[in-house]
Amino acid sequence: MNEHNPNLRFSPGAIRSQPAAGEPRPASVELGPQALQALSHLDNDFISPRMLCGLWRLGEAAVIFALGVVLGKPWQADGGVDGLAVVATAAAGAFVASTILASAHAYDLPMLRAAGTRLWRVAAGLGLAVGFVAAALALIAPKGALEGFPLVTWYLCALAVVIAGRLVLGQNLRRWARNGRMERRALIVGGGRNAETLIRGLELAPGNDIRICGIFDDRDDRRSPPLVAGYPKLGTIPELVEFARRTRIDMLIVTLPLSAEDRLLALLRQLWVLPLDIRLAAHAGELKFRPRTYSYVGTVPLIDIVDRPLADWDGIAKRILDVVAASAAILLLSPLMLAAAIAVRLDSPGPVIFRQKRHGFNNQAVEIFKFRSLYQEASDPEARQIVTKNDKRVTRVGAFIRKTSIDELPQLFNVLRGDLSLVGPRPHAIHAKSSRNETFTEIVDGYFGRHKVKPGITGWAQIHGWRGEIDEPEKLVKRFEYDLYYIENWSLLLDLYILAMTPVSLLRTEAAY
Repeated sequence: MNEHNPNLRFSPGAIRSQPAAGEPRPASVELGPQALQALSHLDNDFISPRMLCGLWRLGEAAVIFALGVVLGKPWQADGGVDGLAVVATAAAGAFVASTILASAHAYDLPMLRAAGTRLWRVAAGLGLAVGFVAAALALIAPKGALEGFPLVTWYLCALAVVIAGRLVLGQNLRRWARNGRMERRALIVGGGRNAETLIRGLELAPGNDIRICGIFDDRDDRRSPPLVAGYPKLGTIPELVEFARRTRIDMLIVTLPLSAEDRLLALLRQLWVLPLDIRLAAHAGELKFRPRTYSYVGTVPLIDIVDRPLADWDGIAKRILDVVAASAAILLLSPLMLAAAIAVRLDSPGPVIFRQKRHGFNNQAVEIFKFRSLYQEASDPEARQIVTKNDKRVTRVGAFIRKTSIDELPQLFNVLRGDLSLVGPRPHAIHAKSSRNETFTEIVDGYFGRHKVKPGITGWAQIHGWRGEIDEPEKLVKRFEYDLYYIENWSLLLDLYILAMTPVSLLRTEAAY
């Protein structure tokens, strides 16, 4: 983008830069009656289009594979071929069919929705896959071995099942679209003529799966009408942030022209903290970019500004890792947790488990579990006073389990509940302050950007030594920087590396008390 106009720099660093002098920090806001009414019509019973397309692809591949194995049984018995050859042939056919159909865009939502008129692609794709398997068998299998395998029957059965499934799916997709269950929900940022042009373009776009849930704009009704193309203006930009945290929203589409760079950056500094895709309506500007710069909804061009982290399959992969690893850890560490619970109970009166509200995903409150490390009468669920070195409120057992992080082990059950992840930014108490009595949002602008993913028991900041008391603003800033690095560079390998390094990092106990 910069090669066309060097003044346009919508990098994450620019978006996260500090606000101008005198610019107010975001405060809690109340939604207006129109926004509350719109929320009442948006539930969270939905199917992600991208997720469904991926699952359907896996399902069709599984069906083709299963049919190949079942129909290959007689070939195995009559031809003296072992079962592994049958399985390998069926797997090859399923993989090739899935790859060919994906290359032909047969798993795109418009194709699945309009399955009845485009099934010839499916028939051709399956035919090519079976032809590939026949050619491979002719080249690799022993002479005459191919004669017993019912390739034509396999093709016809697979085609019948796949077509029947797609006809049913297409009908349901259209019904789900009418009911609001199969959609990407979008909010328009900025009203007026640009917003109207965008909305009209989306309404005419073939295969459009975007549902516009409302418009938000800081400008008054004179510059930004209260109703644009039939959609109401629901509030200001701070109200948009609150709205997006109360229901599922997938995308923000900004309709400001590229020439309004200062205003765009000011908007993005408020919006990037949300775990959403942020797109810029490309029709609003006269600059033209290379084709790969754009993503499209039908024929409507959008410029990708911010991508939602851990979307769809990434989120599923991370959740699987969380459940498997947390379950294994609970089994392995149960003797240690039992011993810690007994020690806490014997050391001082009060409950073994300490519960505290902390910021979770998308700034929502979650209740986390810890072994109690403070005297019951001095416990501080709201974290109004942080624990400092040689704090008199800490029990004898509490000092040990805090230093070794054993007090955090009950959070493995938070992981199974879905409140936390094994790896992510550490959750801070909702009312937490530094030792200088500063709130974290006062120390770090854009602090809530670390809540774009689920918080974790351990994280990138923790294995680099940024844990314990926040007695200097720089310590929170460093944690924030490491958390953002993790969010922007997430991978399963990074999670596994952090998990492997966590026991090593616990040997550094200077900041843990």
